[in-house]
Amino acid sequence: MTALPDESVAAAASRMNERKVGSVVVVDGTRPVGILTERDVLRGAAGGTPPTDLKVGELMTPDPDTVAPDVSVHEAFASLNDRRYRHLPVVEGDELVGIVSMRDLVRLAQIQPVVHPGQIEAPPGLEGVIVAETEVGDVRGLEGFYHYRQYSAVELAEKRTLEDVWHLLFEGHLPSADESRAFAEEVRSLRAVPEQVRRLLPEIAAAGGPIMDQLRTAVSLTGHALGFRPWLDVGHDELKANARQVCAIVPTLIMALHRLGRGEEPVEPDPGLGYGENYLWMLTGERPDPDKARAVEQYQILTIDHGFNASTFTARVITSTGADLAGAVAGAIAALSGPLHGGAPSRALELLDAIGTPENARPYLVEAVRRGDKIMGFGHRVYKTTDPRSEFLRGVAERIGAEKVAFASQVERTVVEVLNELKPGRNLYANVEFYAGVVMEDVGLPPELFSPTFASSRVIGWCANILEQAADNRIIRPSARYVGPPPPQPVPEA
Repeated sequence: MTALPDESVAAAASRMNERKVGSVVVVDGTRPVGILTERDVLRGAAGGTPPTDLKVGELMTPDPDTVAPDVSVHEAFASLNDRRYRHLPVVEGDELVGIVSMRDLVRLAQIQPVVHPGQIEAPPGLEGVIVAETEVGDVRGLEGFYHYRQYSAVELAEKRTLEDVWHLLFEGHLPSADESRAFAEEVRSLRAVPEQVRRLLPEIAAAGGPIMDQLRTAVSLTGHALGFRPWLDVGHDELKANARQVCAIVPTLIMALHRLGRGEEPVEPDPGLGYGENYLWMLTGERPDPDKARAVEQYQILTIDHGFNASTFTARVITSTGADLAGAVAGAIAALSGPLHGGAPSRALELLDAIGTPENARPYLVEAVRRGDKIMGFGHRVYKTTDPRSEFLRGVAERIGAEKVAFASQVERTVVEVLNELKPGRNLYANVEFYAGVVMEDVGLPPELFSPTFASSRVIGWCANILEQAADNRIIRPSARYVGPPPPQPVPEA
């Protein structure tokens, strides 16, 4: 449908209404000189001049963009999308032959995906893609180094308590002696499980399944019992208080669920004990050996944070929606429960058990490499050299006289030798899980507690990232490329 520049807007609008179209092409002969849309008509009416007194030429968009009849649907759609138009005259030479609208394209054509401005292609798994800025810490995989804020994580594990490192991640600095005492006293007082949750723990444990599955249920209940609200509805101080509570309670939940699953009563946390001591105390109800308590605490320090791993990223994605802190932690626990993320320490021990004896190490590993088996406890997505956590934990295992440390060291050397011979150029080194299993077994933690022990301290890193995400939030909403059958297809009758 067309209109002339000197006819009234009222006449053109009347024809548009009769034909139920959203625009009219303004022509001089057969040559398009403008386009008048419903929006233009409404704009003219809002100006106060009667439409009978307004000329089409006064309101039209002059010299509109056009397309040729042989342009692809994809190109036409992109043109409309880029220019934010809804209608586009179709011109052959200088002659108007039609008009195409966004509605036409959607209804009548099989629309191809449009790459919007700013969209980028990301590699599978988002490997190497920077998705945020953080002050919590980082992993420098090529150097075999990682840090919490400005300090080496390994040096922190060597020199500081877990509660000092917790203070560093939450408050941004290492505490003074007075701050350390005050912070430790505060977080130790938060270890008790809320009564509403305590009553339900036997039922959760009785349901069976891995402790990690039970833990995420218990954390969700804890958030509800403590009245956690979506963080968008609370202030920063309240959100940080939520974080301190969850971090303090998670180790208690782990040990309570473990003991209940074995038919034993939970051991109440002791506010007079440090983090690692209290953890082992809740396991047995006996005062732990100080060296072994320090060993498990050093492992827990090493696993507090490790860059934008799958569980940390999960926590930040959930937080970006404004959800409550317990919900974000529960989601992170679910991510950590996956065997490809947090489930390898027990599998590394299984490797040692399968090898059995020092003399069997080489033939076993040669056969495993030739079959293409994964060597559990070796290799890491980020580290391209020795994992600093593995080196430190080997020293911890040697310090406490762990039963399997000498055997594990021999197996480590043999793996490297066999890979150099059979897979030259494939540099695989022991990761944190390899010696973590040796240490945790020696301090008395059974394999079913290996991943939960990882979570017992990683929750601090998750919460530090949750606090950072909330402080400068934008909902994390990436795009995906649709690769299914082309739409729109007619829906068949039932």
